[in-house]
Amino acid sequence: MKKIAFIILISLQAIALMAQNDKPLIVASASMIADMAESVGGDHIDVEMIVPIGGDPHLHEPTPANAQLVTQADLILINGLTFEGWINELIENSGTDAQTVTVTEGVRVLRSQTYENSADPHAWMDAANGIIYARNIKDALIKLDPANEKAYQGNYLAYVEQLSILDQEILRSMQTIPEEKRVLITSHDAFQYYGNKYGIKLEAIMGISTEAEAQTSDIIRVNKAIREQNIPAIFVESTINPKLIEQLAHDNGITIGGKLYADSLGDKDSPASSYIDMLRYNTQTIVSALNQEVGESITQSHDDDNHGHNGGGQSHRSFIWILAGLMLLGLVLLIYRLNK
Repeated sequence: MKKIAFIILISLQAIALMAQNDKPLIVASASMIADMAESVGGDHIDVEMIVPIGGDPHLHEPTPANAQLVTQADLILINGLTFEGWINELIENSGTDAQTVTVTEGVRVLRSQTYENSADPHAWMDAANGIIYARNIKDALIKLDPANEKAYQGNYLAYVEQLSILDQEILRSMQTIPEEKRVLITSHDAFQYYGNKYGIKLEAIMGISTEAEAQTSDIIRVNKAIREQNIPAIFVESTINPKLIEQLAHDNGITIGGKLYADSLGDKDSPASSYIDMLRYNTQTIVSALNQEVGESITQSHDDDNHGHNGGGQSHRSFIWILAGLMLLGLVLLIYRLNK
């Protein structure tokens, strides 16, 4: 009897596991899209991403594990607009039967002002475009899994409401920055959609892709903007080496306003672990930094440096006094021994 009960228990566990595995596997190219898919799909789907958190989708080099993941996918979600220049080859070589959906379909695309026929892929930086992404994801999920259409529709509507609130929140926050100080300087040109929508001018060192290298002319242009427009802070990005931005800040005597997230979300412990959190955190960071006065930023920086130098000087002087005391004590002992 116990043996039969054990067999039944194992069978039920196996059935439950199979039911879990029956969820459609949705593979997203990047973390922002994966998070949107999870918000719309809820418990009815499993979501995986190709480029890991903190990775740069512009520069990602596909691995055999990526190919295996794409092969197993029931649906593949990509940004397109040259964001993942490697992904079409990956999908073709994988032999997958999954449908590929470009989630930027319907977005009003910005074009590079420097390179002809070059689209700016960073459309998600405008929360209103995030609604378009979510709609395309919802439609793709309903087509794949019509049995759960009601759930997908409900999740989508709730998500749209959150994004609409966020969109207005960002607009209001940006208005708190004096108009002449609404200049955002970052490593690469990932914020044009953000700037166009929320009223802030962009000055990036590199172009829309991180594959491009910064030119001397770019450095000169950004330095000029910092000085002429009295910019109090510039920003590093989570997926890009901060060295160049840090050097610019040092050379101009201004602060690093913070780390912004553009091409990847942050990890689960970061303040940008979801798409909504990413846009909200970026906005709070930008508003806080650009509302500073240049003099205040520099004074604070100098005060910190002075505290450090003074502390070091005090430590150095203390060490000299201790050394002198030991030497004096040694001299006294030597004289005492010679006089014995």
